[in-house]
Amino acid sequence: MSPHTVGTSGDKAFPQALHSVRAGETPFDRATAHLDAPLAVVDLRAFDTNAADLVRRAKGKPVRVASKSVRCRALLERVLARDGFAGIMSFTLAESLWLARSGFTDILLAYPSVDRAGFAELTADPKLAAAVTVMADDPAQLDLIDAARPAGGAGEEVRVCLELDTSYRLVGGKVRVGARRSPLRTPDRLAALARSVVRRPGFRLVGLMAYEGHVAGVGDEVAGRPVFSRAIRVMQAAARKELAQRRWEAVRAVRAVAPRLEFVNGGGTGSVQHTAAEAAVTEIAAGSGLYVPRLFDNFRSFSGRPAALFAQPVVRRPGPGVVTVLGGGYPASGVAGPDRLPVPYLPAGLRYDPQEGPGEVQTPLLGPAADALRIGDKVWFRHAKAGELCERFTELQLIDGDRVVGTVPTYRGEGHAFL
Repeated sequence: MSPHTVGTSGDKAFPQALHSVRAGETPFDRATAHLDAPLAVVDLRAFDTNAADLVRRAKGKPVRVASKSVRCRALLERVLARDGFAGIMSFTLAESLWLARSGFTDILLAYPSVDRAGFAELTADPKLAAAVTVMADDPAQLDLIDAARPAGGAGEEVRVCLELDTSYRLVGGKVRVGARRSPLRTPDRLAALARSVVRRPGFRLVGLMAYEGHVAGVGDEVAGRPVFSRAIRVMQAAARKELAQRRWEAVRAVRAVAPRLEFVNGGGTGSVQHTAAEAAVTEIAAGSGLYVPRLFDNFRSFSGRPAALFAQPVVRRPGPGVVTVLGGGYPASGVAGPDRLPVPYLPAGLRYDPQEGPGEVQTPLLGPAADALRIGDKVWFRHAKAGELCERFTELQLIDGDRVVGTVPTYRGEGHAFL
């Protein structure tokens, strides 16, 4: 599938029943007929179906929800109320503290922080300290926490999780596949830092995390690229085998230092079933699989339902086969390229003008479907990545069938932009 078109028969995530639906006739249009675009929606039936699929693939291990992929307190509450989900994986310390103050518990901060004010608050409040676990892969991060403690170096005990680097190394380490995250790659290095945490007053080692993004976030069945897809599958199979052995050895080494380790976290939406099969892993992280953005269309092992969409209004009809919608230029993070752009989703058969693409304040769209669109009609888009869509909207319309059943604020709508 071209990165600039959607709705072809090769798009696994595209509901076949919507292929022939005309502008203004989708359930999303009917549900939001009384609302003006731009707006964002979450299809609750799709959201719940996707949640059930994550639990099924986790094979009995609890799923910790990655909040960066949701960025809406109401939807975090909804999914955590389901059997099979337990805990939040947060992305900043400020977010973690806010969620804890809001009543969420068991919050794992997935990234190291240097938020001194946040650590001062964490170490001064027993409720917050009990709810939040911080990430560490360097003693200097612990030094910073100690420096932020209340006068005299007292304060609450800080829960600590260590992160194992999961990247796949080839040619003696000269070739790396995977993200540059933790410097802790070997069981020995993890155990050394574990001993440092255990010996250090004011800290308690409770967890180990290893996120295999090169498996969980990279599709292995890219439409129109069979050779590339086979190469990805070969790489991922080898990477999973290597990591499973190294993760097992790392867990054994850390448990020798901290026998009461509470959890070992791994996975991601694209690797849930593979990571769940590892005996060393006690819980799975996932979040994008709830919304199913377009980057998750290219996986062989599962097929989700797009749950989060946004609509832009038609404001111009420059000529035959072209309409212009307001805004829409919402690129996702990562290496810049067409796969980071949102795509027109409904009505089917629209594509970007290659000379303009999605724009800051207007976006021309080409294709036969444009001729059926009128001024004021909605064009529905899918974002490339999950929760980043919520940074563009202050609220989400919750849809059940062809009705809006609620309106809830995003993080941004509650006045928070944590990153």
